Amino acid sequence: MNRKSNLLVHDDREIVGSAQPPRIKRISASQQIHDALRERIVSLELAPGEGLARMDIAEYYGVSQTPVRDAMMKLEEEGLLSIYPQSKTVVSKIDVDQARETQFLRLSVEVEVARRLARDAGRDGLETARKVLTMQKEALDAEDLGRFARLDKLFHHALCEGAGVANLWRLIDSRSGHIDRLRNLNLPDPGKPANIMHYHDEIVNAIEAGDAAAAEKAVREHLSGTLAAVDQIMAHHPDFF
Repeated sequence: MNRKSNLLVHDDREIVGSAQPPRIKRISASQQIHDALRERIVSLELAPGEGLARMDIAEYYGVSQTPVRDAMMKLEEEGLLSIYPQSKTVVSKIDVDQARETQFLRLSVEVEVARRLARDAGRDGLETARKVLTMQKEALDAEDLGRFARLDKLFHHALCEGAGVANLWRLIDSRSGHIDRLRNLNLPDPGKPANIMHYHDEIVNAIEAGDAAAAEKAVREHLSGTLAAVDQIMAHHPDFF
């Protein structure tokens, strides 16, 4: 593995193209370490309860310990790491209460996004979402759940962007570590990916039809799925909570 290649920041929006040329961003080593570690935590590559050593992380990514320390402190603020000074650092267990709080915020925003897009009959706001939906179906056919999950988030981001509230999606995403880990535990369940695709289709079709009530209903039903199964998820993975 080329360790330093893990620091490259990938913008998933490049997958579907953009009407505007991409901006070149200068991102600190600390931010890149944060993003890389966060992805590994959310994807459950780094499991809840797993210990992390600053020195090992610095060596893995080929950087000094300073950006690693800063990245870990930020992840602690997000509730994804627990740092015990002079002792240890561990990946936090999944906090269901925090997941419910984030879900409340997300539902509030995405319901209004769907209603706004439906009132405008979608206009140009669904072009990217449709492209993502096509690629998500291809990922499902290929049984590539990792790509499927990344495209799932990109689909919702595209809707927010289409409604002109992309910054709100970034806020939600920054608070979604616990709910995203729940979803990743739930995703391999039989029928779950197909159920996600069903609701994505329902949301887009309702928006294109200008049916705000149907769009809202589809969003509410779609976003309720993971938390409705939380007891089952906890029973299957008790060490993660």
